[in-house]
Amino acid sequence: MNDTKRFGVSVPQDLLKKFDEKLEEKMYSNRSEAIRDLIRDFLVKKKWEESDEEVYGSLTLIYDHDKKGISDKLTEIQHEDHTHIVSTMHIHLDKHNCMETMAIKGRPQDIRKIADRLKSTKGVKHGKLMMTSV
Repeated sequence: MNDTKRFGVSVPQDLLKKFDEKLEEKMYSNRSEAIRDLIRDFLVKKKWEESDEEVYGSLTLIYDHDKKGISDKLTEIQHEDHTHIVSTMHIHLDKHNCMETMAIKGRPQDIRKIADRLKSTKGVKHGKLMMTSV
């Protein structure tokens, strides 16, 4: 038995036009698929905000390789939180810049704390935490 429910949504015409343009860019075959993805994303974000259950994420950092001691400091922080840092990948972007991506798991508040600590390390140019749950 199909448990899919249909519902109607009223939106201003200009907003719908912009939405349809983005759907085409993202190669959605229809509005329903896009709306389902938006709902899932909303629910995952809420789970991260409200949950005390184990969740998962990835943290990407861009940093200045020439900043004295930054690699050691980032590694030190990761080792201090080794139960949360599942894996790391280090990429040399150019002569001066590196990107490090970490797979992280744990309670949302713990992961945010680790991510904030790493992102605020002197020499980090940019950091982005992406969150998800099962």
